[in-house]
Order: sequence, then C-alpha cells, then structure tokens
Amino acid sequence: MKILVTGGLGFIGSHTVVELQHEGFEVIIIDNLSNSSEEVLKGIVAITGIMPVFEKLDLRDKASVQDFFKRHSDVTGVIHFAASKAVGESVGNPLLYYENNINTLIYLLQELQQKQEANFIFSSSCTVYGQAETMPVNENASVKPAMSPYGNTKQIGEEIITDVTKVSGINAILLRYFNPIGAHSSREIGELPIGTPQNLVPFITQTGIGLRKELSVYGDDYPTSDGTCVRDYIHVVDLAKAHVIALQRLVNKKNVDKIEIFNLGTGTGSSVLEVIAAFEKVSGQKLPYKIVDRREGDVISAYANTEKANNILGWKTESTLEESIASAWEWEQKVRSK
Repeated sequence: MKILVTGGLGFIGSHTVVELQHEGFEVIIIDNLSNSSEEVLKGIVAITGIMPVFEKLDLRDKASVQDFFKRHSDVTGVIHFAASKAVGESVGNPLLYYENNINTLIYLLQELQQKQEANFIFSSSCTVYGQAETMPVNENASVKPAMSPYGNTKQIGEEIITDVTKVSGINAILLRYFNPIGAHSSREIGELPIGTPQNLVPFITQTGIGLRKELSVYGDDYPTSDGTCVRDYIHVVDLAKAHVIALQRLVNKKNVDKIEIFNLGTGTGSSVLEVIAAFEKVSGQKLPYKIVDRREGDVISAYANTEKANNILGWKTESTLEESIASAWEWEQKVRSK
C-alpha cells in the first residue's frame, strides 16, 4: 500500500516514515527542504534498510501537486505533516503561515477527493484549544479563538477537512498533538532545525553543547507551580507510532465516523524549569538560562487527556520525560561530533 508522507524528511515525518516502513507500507516522501535536509534519507535507510521514494516538491505549487498525483495515481493514503509550525514566527509573518499551511492542504484534498476512496491523517495541534479552561484537555473541549496565526491555520485546516469528508470518499483522522521531543534510539535521525530553534528542547540541547550562549525562558510570572509555562512533552517515536496506528484504523475501515479526532500526549504537564532540570540531570551539567519577557501567542498550560487515544486506538506513550530528553541530548552530541 502506497502512502504519501508530506514533510517526510522533517522531525516527526522522518520518524513516522521509519515506523511505516517497519509495518510494510510503501512510502513516498514529499518535502521542499525548507526546514529539513536530504541527508535524513541516509538515516532512514540506516534504520530500515529501505530507501523511500523522495520528491523535492513545494506543495504551494498547485501544478506540481496535480502532476505528482497523475504520476502516483495509486497513492491510497496521505499523512500530511508539511507546514510551518513556529508560534512566534507566525505572529510576525502571518501570510507565510496562511499560504503554506492552508493552500497546501487545499491542493492535496482537491486531488484526493477525485478518488473513490482515500485516507488522510492530519498533523494538527493542541494549539486549537487555545487556553483551555480545564486541564488535562480532552477532545470535547471547545475550540477557543486561536492565540497565533499558526494555531489559527490548524483550526481552519480541521474545518476544511471536516467539510470535505462530508462530500467525498475521504476518511480522515485529525491528530492533535502536544510537544514532540527526543530522537530515534539508533541516533540516525532526530530534531535538527535550520537556524535558531523555535522549540524548547532543541534550544536546550544546542545551549548544552555550546552552540547557544544561553536559553531564554519566556516569563516566570504565569499562574503555574514555578511561574513558567507548562506543556506536555511526548517522545517523537511514540508520536510516530500513533500515526501508523491511525492509518491502519482507516485502511482496515475500523473508523466509526468519516472524521475522528485524537489527542496525542503523555497526559502529564511539565514546566519549562522542570524540563531544564531534567536536562541537567541526564546531561550532568548546568544549563545557562535567563528569564525574559513573556512571548506573544504562548498559552499558560497545555497537557492532554489521552484516554480516547488509549482506549480507541490502543495506543499509549512509553518514554518518560527524562528518557525523551536523554535521547535528544545523545542525538545532539552525535550530530555535533561529525
């Protein structure tokens, strides 16, 4: 069964490609390499022994998307990761986010709706909840006004997919995940952002290795246990496995509805200072950091109620916060030793 993975050379995408290949799926990757590298293919092959088909393609080019599906008419499922994903950047450059995250989704769905049947897994986000009123947040929580253009693109994306499934042969699962971290146990693939990291853990590991002078902690006056923001940090391999299980659910027609939604997280919230402490414990070194002003678009707290995914998908996380951070640190050390 041929599966298209958009953004398949990115952090979550590459780990999902590995898990798909482990389960016997034939994978085609589309990536424009804007925040990834073709070198990731070597890591995937080192782990699985299989070279996935790769096409460098910008999904914002509608004609290229149409041409791809003409040449690969036997694609039966799509896992759609390709998107810009930094909250802060989206606030400063909203049109980039609307073009890249909305137009590309529309072009993919336009091709899939021409098929009699198609399966679609959407990389959504806990940002759709905004600042939820209660924690942990479950899938029935109301979707609040987005606090950033990035979050808004995920809300709009979910609405578009919901509307399209009503009038097409597309079946979809929306995976709202929290904060992916870590690296594959082989240390062949991991998170390697281009430029300054927009996420906490790669900034921590780059600071730990000496690439960054110090970490900025955005605010210590939030109403949390230590004043810093709280998030749910999930190991990327646990997350990747959930995508495969979700795809298999659609392929085997186990889905109850045309569109289903699942939270993917650990169910535990960790503050920024707790993540720093976990890094210091696993690395055996102090991390230089400073407290700075709050960052626009950040919610106070976000962690998942995972009962639905646990019970219906039969999926749950396996790695602890410390194990996840240890894997990220080992990956960082390997990458910088080259």
